[in-house]
Amino acid sequence: RKLIGRNPMQFSPTNGDFTFVSSTDAEELSGTIDAPDITLNIGPDSTRDTYATTFLRQRGYGWLLEVEEDDTEDTKPLLEELDIDLKDIYYKIRCVLMPMPSLGFNRQVVRDNPDFWGPLAVVLLFSMISIYGQFRVVSWIITIWIFGSLMIFLLARVLGGEVSYGQVLGVIGYSLLPLIVIAPLLLVIGGFDIVSTLIKLFGVFWAAYSAASLLVSDEFKTKKPLLIYPIFLLYIYFLSLYTGV
Repeated sequence: RKLIGRNPMQFSPTNGDFTFVSSTDAEELSGTIDAPDITLNIGPDSTRDTYATTFLRQRGYGWLLEVEEDDTEDTKPLLEELDIDLKDIYYKIRCVLMPMPSLGFNRQVVRDNPDFWGPLAVVLLFSMISIYGQFRVVSWIITIWIFGSLMIFLLARVLGGEVSYGQVLGVIGYSLLPLIVIAPLLLVIGGFDIVSTLIKLFGVFWAAYSAASLLVSDEFKTKKPLLIYPIFLLYIYFLSLYTGV
């Protein structure tokens, strides 16, 4: 290759060697260029992979080649996955056990923000202390909780109350807590019939009041006794399942 100009120069590569020759009185430069060996390996496996990828993508199956990355940020705790809020359940338990308005609890949260796991845990706890060697009572208590709440819900709707079945289910379930509280007392003073009867009546009134004060609001007006009475009977039946009487 020749460069045409004022000072013509010649470049004659020989096996990676180069030499610059100038027509002027300049020094002669020479050296060697070492080029790294670059090997492109395209074997039959690579060709097959490329062909398979193209084949799948052309026919709309390219999603088979996508690799899903694990997103650890979206991993939630088990309680959050099951929608279980222990603080909320504990607050509702206190609202039921202490139904007096003077204590300052926002008791309407038991009705307005119903949940399933809290009432279910209370019902199961009441069932466990009611076994006394007869395991079938557990299924009876759960059945009465579900269908008894359904009857209260239907009656409330007939009387014009704006309440959902989930709210009634939660209130009736949580309001079993007073009966659970008096259960150890009945074991201790079971031999005293009069005192035992008074404690039973106290527990039933306590549970019925907790439930009725949440479900029977001002919207029922003069129809309140029509809803309070079946709630009271429902807790009497719960207590009879526990005592066996």
